[in-house]
Amino acid sequence: MILLANCEAEAGFSESIADLKNGKSAVDALVRGIGFVEADPKVRSVGYGGWPNMLGVMECDAGVMDGTTRTVGAVAAVPRTLHVAALACEVMRRLPHVMLTGEGARRFADEIGFTPDDMLYPDSKRVWWEKLDGLMTEEQKGAFPDTPLAGLLGAITDPERVRDTTVFLGQDQTGGIATVTSTSGWAWKYPGRVGDSPIPGAGFYADSRYGAAACTHTGEMTMRSATAHAIVHGMKCGLSLDDAIQSAADDLLALDTGFIGEVVIHALDTHGNHRVVNLHGQGTVAYWFWEPSMAAPEKRQSQPI
Repeated sequence: MILLANCEAEAGFSESIADLKNGKSAVDALVRGIGFVEADPKVRSVGYGGWPNMLGVMECDAGVMDGTTRTVGAVAAVPRTLHVAALACEVMRRLPHVMLTGEGARRFADEIGFTPDDMLYPDSKRVWWEKLDGLMTEEQKGAFPDTPLAGLLGAITDPERVRDTTVFLGQDQTGGIATVTSTSGWAWKYPGRVGDSPIPGAGFYADSRYGAAACTHTGEMTMRSATAHAIVHGMKCGLSLDDAIQSAADDLLALDTGFIGEVVIHALDTHGNHRVVNLHGQGTVAYWFWEPSMAAPEKRQSQPI
């Protein structure tokens, strides 16, 4: 068994460990653990504590992949829904589709008993409007929300530089590997923006024969390079975990147009190896790791690349 997650995963990391120890599947253990993160208002990039889009609406994304069957469930730009990872898992298990978006995803949530959630954390609402209030003219504010938004995007930045999707990667007692992601996305994003977090092969991928990978931060880059799949495919082709990550990172580093920012890669293989690396970052980032020989999970530091 093994469990790997990014720094923001602390609220649910031990819950996933307990489930893995008790024989639960990797998918079920990871989905339950990430649910605690989604509910934690201290985590400012996921769930209730996240940041809204430019209209002040929370739109959350999530993805789940079972590496044994390679089945996937994903939801994107979902309103009024806290536990989007669990919803993505239900898409995977109940529907012939891979992804639902927006009001369609919320309709499905209603059908299967997910109570609508009040998602706009009061402090997020305050900061959201203060930022817009300082950018818009009086005419724009008077017309809001019926005012052009695209021109404001260049001036908008995350208040805490938050683009950090929560990612869980794990292997259970049967050798089954899974990945689960959840995020509120880029703060002040254009309504309907979807990053890499719910895109299989870009923000997450798992194959129990080889390993798994998941990415955080600048999804606009990893979608262009299919980063998560590239890492797992590299291992399928015989590369070591380190070499597969380096190959995928080289593709990211070769991008010199479009929006370029930091990318953090989390990955593991079937031999118990793992690695977390950050590109274009100003320093290391923390992540959580556990395997059965350890007395307690450890918070470790990534490697630059």
